[in-house]
This record gives sequence, C-alpha cells and structure tokens, in this order.
Amino acid sequence: MTILVTGGTGKTGRRIADRLDTLGHAVRVGSRNGTPPFDWADRGTWGPALEGARAVYISYYPDLTFPGALDDVRAFTEQAVRAGVEHLVLLSGRGEELAEAAEQVMRESGVAWTIVRCGWFMQNLSEGYLLEPVLDGVIALPAGDTPEPFVDVDDIADVAVAALVGDGHAGRVYELTGPRLLTFADVAAELSKATGRDIVYVPITPDQYAAGAVEHGVPEDEIGMLIGLFTDTLDGRNAYVADGVRAALGRPARDFADFARDNAAVWVNNE
Repeated sequence: MTILVTGGTGKTGRRIADRLDTLGHAVRVGSRNGTPPFDWADRGTWGPALEGARAVYISYYPDLTFPGALDDVRAFTEQAVRAGVEHLVLLSGRGEELAEAAEQVMRESGVAWTIVRCGWFMQNLSEGYLLEPVLDGVIALPAGDTPEPFVDVDDIADVAVAALVGDGHAGRVYELTGPRLLTFADVAAELSKATGRDIVYVPITPDQYAAGAVEHGVPEDEIGMLIGLFTDTLDGRNAYVADGVRAALGRPARDFADFARDNAAVWVNNE
C-alpha cells in the first residue's frame, strides 16, 4: 500500500514518512522536490502524486486558515477519492473555524477518515519560527498570559502513523495536547532550566509583533496568519488538556520539560 504524505518535508510530514519507511511501508513524500513533485499551489501536481496511493496524510501548507485553503482541501479530497484513496488522515488545528470546515470535508468524503487535531507544536521553539527568539533569549509575542497545552510533534507523528496503518482509527477525532497547560512565561522558565541560560518572555501588542516581523522579512500574509493564531486561538478557547495521545496510542503525551531537556543542545550550541 502506497501512502502519500503531503507536507512530507515539514515538521510532522518528515517524521511520519521516516516512521512509515522504517516500518516497511511504501511512502511517497509529497513536496515540491518529491518524485513526482507535489505542490498545494499547483493542482496539476496532485494527480501524479495520488496515483496508486491508498492512504494519504493531509498537511495543508501554509495553514488551513489561509484564504483558499478550504477550496484546495475539498478539491484535493475529491480527486483523492476518484483516484482510489481509501483512508484520509487530516492534520487539523484546535479551535480554528476553517480547520473545522476542512474536517467536515473529511467526514463527507465517502471514504475512511481520521482527524488529528493539534495544539501548538513544541517544536516551533526548536526548529520553527520561534527558534531565533529563543536563541536571542527573548520570546516577544502577542500571547498575553493565556495557557496552552503544547504538544510534541513526535506524538503527532506516532498518532498519524497509527491511523494510517493500524486498525480501529477510522472515524476518530484525536485531539492532541501535552499533559499540562503552560503560559509562554512558563515556557521560558522551562527553557531556562533546561539550558542554564536566561530566557524570558516579553508580552507585546499585535502591532508591535507585526512591525518586527516586517523588519525580519516575513511575508505579509504569513504575518496575518501568525497574529490570528495569537489573538484568536490564544484567547482561552484551547486552555484545556485533551487525551487524544492516550486514546490513540495507549500511553501518555510527552511533557514539555522532557522536550526541553532533550533539545537543550539546540538552544545552547547554536548561540
């Protein structure tokens, strides 16, 4: 069974592809540099990437909240079903209206589906857009003091792989979080403890964040998406812990302290 992993070089996708390959499954990495190439912005690449695939991991780039994302997901899902795909696994976001609309597309697809609904990634701090602020020692964000149950991307990958190749996951919505709530001030404290460095969180306004992002060359549409994540999803709606990791895998979710300890070298050796 060939499994197409869209976003196959991203945070979740590359981990999923590596796990599937280790387990001996035929994996097709869906990326612009893949063989064949896959690009969400070029629908002409979808057909060749779907050919012969029986399961698909759907990770939309840049985000399900972007304009046009829902139309793309709907069109891709319809094309996947026509191509003979039997199981769709969607990476979704907690508390996001457009993500919930994409989830509904899965439910109405007519084939088996699993939804992996996630909170904020811990790895955004070690390999994403928050790495540089951590290295600088100042995490300045318009996030206030709202707590978030950060989730480890390795947990996400384990759940997605189980859904793609295991039994009993069809028709399930797994809401994935870490085991406890942390504010960004808590995050900074955990990182400081793990690294022995002084890392602080500084709350700023959305306008201040946007101005800084512009100075760093972040595209305007991405700035809008990021501010939306801070001002919308960090309004308290997601300030609770879910049990999706345990429900899918029978084990607890990874704690942020373990993530910080295991990745301490990233924030120390790259200074």
